[in-house]
Amino acid sequence: MPVLEQSVVVFSQNYLPLCRVNIKRAIVLLLTNKAEPLVGYTENGWRVHSPSLVVDVPKHIRLKIASIERTWKVPPVNRREILRRDHHSCQYCGSKKRLTLDHVIPRSRGGSHSWDNVVAACERCNSRKGDRTPVEAGMQLRTKPKAPIHPAVAFGLNQGAQFWIDVQANLE
Repeated sequence: MPVLEQSVVVFSQNYLPLCRVNIKRAIVLLLTNKAEPLVGYTENGWRVHSPSLVVDVPKHIRLKIASIERTWKVPPVNRREILRRDHHSCQYCGSKKRLTLDHVIPRSRGGSHSWDNVVAACERCNSRKGDRTPVEAGMQLRTKPKAPIHPAVAFGLNQGAQFWIDVQANLE
């Protein structure tokens, strides 16, 4: 792929991954002193030549200017959000038809209506499971239910940003 078609991951002042920009935009941010290369991550990147200037463009840059970071709250536990999280498929059989919500630990047994206890299930699997736990019903969940993560974190992990993985390791 030609150098000018490459993209660069942009981080906020607080090291949250914000977006990807094309290399031309990254060069402008670096030359106008609005961004800087991430410390320790300058060896990977590209060298761009112009008639009068040579610019080293890293794969990850950090904004020096303040950017508006929108606050994010965990979305409410409702049908639309559960179906979105579970990719509109039954978490027991994988069917995409006639979906309902199922409480992994039934509410009658003290289960809560929370992200880690509610999954999408087709009507057939939901009625088969009934008022039992998946183990009692002999059924197995395809994925463990969990709350959605912050979009910036998901973006950083999806981009394979080694920097973001290192930051998480240092926080733990």
